[in-house]
Amino acid sequence: MSAAPELVLTGGLVHTPSGAVHADVAVGDGKILGIGSYPDASRHLDCTGLDVLPGVIDSQVHFREPGLEHKEDLESGSRAAVMGGITAVFEMPNTNPNTDSVMRVHDKLSRGLHRMYCDHAFYVGATAENADDLAELERIPGTAGVKIFMGASTGSLLVAEDEALARVLASGRRRVAIHAEDEARMNERKGERIEGDPSSHPVWRDDESAMLATKRILRLAREARRPIHVLHITTPAELELLAQHRDIATCEVTPQHLTLAAEEAYPALGTYAQMNPPIRSSAHRAGLWHWLHQGVPDVLGSDHAPHTLEEKAKTYPASPSGMPGVQTLLPLMLDHVAKGRMTLERLIDMTSAGVQRVFGLVGKGRIAAGYDADFTVVDRKGQFTISEDWLESRCGWSPFTRMELEGRVVGTIVRGHFAMWEGQLANTAQGEPLRFAGAL
Repeated sequence: MSAAPELVLTGGLVHTPSGAVHADVAVGDGKILGIGSYPDASRHLDCTGLDVLPGVIDSQVHFREPGLEHKEDLESGSRAAVMGGITAVFEMPNTNPNTDSVMRVHDKLSRGLHRMYCDHAFYVGATAENADDLAELERIPGTAGVKIFMGASTGSLLVAEDEALARVLASGRRRVAIHAEDEARMNERKGERIEGDPSSHPVWRDDESAMLATKRILRLAREARRPIHVLHITTPAELELLAQHRDIATCEVTPQHLTLAAEEAYPALGTYAQMNPPIRSSAHRAGLWHWLHQGVPDVLGSDHAPHTLEEKAKTYPASPSGMPGVQTLLPLMLDHVAKGRMTLERLIDMTSAGVQRVFGLVGKGRIAAGYDADFTVVDRKGQFTISEDWLESRCGWSPFTRMELEGRVVGTIVRGHFAMWEGQLANTAQGEPLRFAGAL
């Protein structure tokens, strides 16, 4: 190590690629300089009794800017992220206007730079109109890749037909993110919706709506020889299918679908439990956990999709789908670890190293010399209750309010900068664009 460390995290249990070790971590110029012992450093951060995790990455958020800032914007969404221990996010393209051109990608990048508290990347939305340009668009530095909405979107971001999907998959090489619900089947089943009864949401958007779309996109991806990433899986059958296509497909599950079940969620939360794909039964939830233990889901994403209280209070099905989640992703999952439902090592892989592996992130996802100094510091024994006054999202609510959890986020460090420590946000935002091997 040649440079003198500017900061040393000391006394904590540090989760490295080689395993958890009691060691110091030296930081300089935003990078990890080394792991070992650094007693002479000028500044030490005492992490005694705490776990130092690689910076947690949320690879699916909707921060609503531009056009829908009454729900959220890049600054407020990123405050929620770092308050919950998230050091980087991938933001989705269904804004107003959509993020579907060079100009609109650069507009988001300029809006986010040093205004967002966490590092960030922006997806490009696929359309029938921009399909031939996607190979160029996905290579813009700071882009997370291409996102396809096979169903459940509005306007031009809906790509539902096989011919258009094939054109999108043929343009470019990076992994494509997929919202897999079959638009034709959902249109046929709109009569299954019962006015005023959000529990009919998963009846309308049934298992087959998801499975049909997932089967179709796997076939088209294989024909195009294009890697895909299927988002927010809700059915065990899809995970069983995806396990047979590991050469071409990765996938995500969300904390919501691992935590909530229809039998309790809709009576207790009503439309506040409404999202796409839906919260399904406890049997579905158990099946997701089964396949998680089999190693099939690669990453966890929050699908943070805020709406105002007034919007969510509308009578179903006029109520919008989506719920906030970026700030609660890690606290919820730490509680699942505390209750023995998964190991901390598996959680780390699904929120850091797994994201780096799936998307080709540069310099992120692990505590290792030369990587960015991104750390999420947690107290695994800390008792924590989700409260409204803790929430930073502009929408101001969470389906998990009043939940008592074991596991507390202490701090969020992004490239050596303290974005949050002990509930206090930094005075200034330092977020910068993420880098990807496919867009350097």
